Amino acid sequence: MSRYLVAGLGNPGPRYVGTRHNIGFRCVERVADAHGFSFSRRHKNSQVAIGSVGARSVILAKPRTFMNNSGYAVASLVSFYRVPLSQALVIYDDLDIPLGVTRLRPCGGAGGHRGMRSVIRQLGSREFARLRVGIGRPPGRMDPSDYVLQRFSADEEAVLQDLLDRVLAAIETWLVQGIDEAMSCFNRRA
Repeated sequence: MSRYLVAGLGNPGPRYVGTRHNIGFRCVERVADAHGFSFSRRHKNSQVAIGSVGARSVILAKPRTFMNNSGYAVASLVSFYRVPLSQALVIYDDLDIPLGVTRLRPCGGAGGHRGMRSVIRQLGSREFARLRVGIGRPPGRMDPSDYVLQRFSADEEAVLQDLLDRVLAAIETWLVQGIDEAMSCFNRRA
């Protein structure tokens, strides 16, 4: 039975915990918590949790390569575990989507996101699913790279709890019913 890969992008280390750029890590951690997975394994440059969601064998991954080099970790996992790209999902933050909104797609470009650019480059393909999680635009003239490295406010954290539950449901739907059903159900505002 082939495995599914769900990789959440982010930056390793305590300095980045809770930052907007690490929403991908929080999403895979939510799946792990819901299904009793543990991030107790390491594979080269990723923290990995392996288990089942329904009848699907699933690898959850948090690359430890820093955001802009995420492709090295994702490509290594795809190769080692022989994951077909049709069974890979990458989760990452998106400045152009409002907080609380998600966009699931079967394939596509990087949209200016350096982590996704690295994944596409290292996989040599755009033909894998992605879940963009909205973090909203920076206020005023704040530099976007400063904004993504800030932690969420208390008010934003309240929105995130519902968002993470919806992301969990979207991933479960993708695994069991496929990308079309997941997009139909979860590509809308909170």
